[in-house]
Amino acid sequence: MVAHAVFRRGRVTYHRIIGAGLLYLLIGLGFGTLFVFLGLWFPDAFKGMNFEDDSAPASSVYYLSFVTLTSTGYGDIIPVHPLARSLCNVESVIGQLYPATLLARLVTLELRDQGS
Repeated sequence: MVAHAVFRRGRVTYHRIIGAGLLYLLIGLGFGTLFVFLGLWFPDAFKGMNFEDDSAPASSVYYLSFVTLTSTGYGDIIPVHPLARSLCNVESVIGQLYPATLLARLVTLELRDQGS
């Protein structure tokens, strides 16, 4: 629903820009949740993080997700399992393409709005 509101036709507004930021954060949270499932399924999927049946890994998982999404990559948590590496690669690519796609879409909408 947020993605639809952000990328639909119409004027570029403050709410649309806030929605775009929210969508970026939701992408990070979504991948963090996938990392939790992967870590619980394959306990040795990530080096530097232990998965047990408690809420302690949540901060580590979301930290990993946002470090991957923004491509800062500190290297203190490392994906070891092939599926974990693949998920990190996909998130990293989305983290690079989303801002570029968003900026291109917002500029296009603004130029279209100025032309009419």
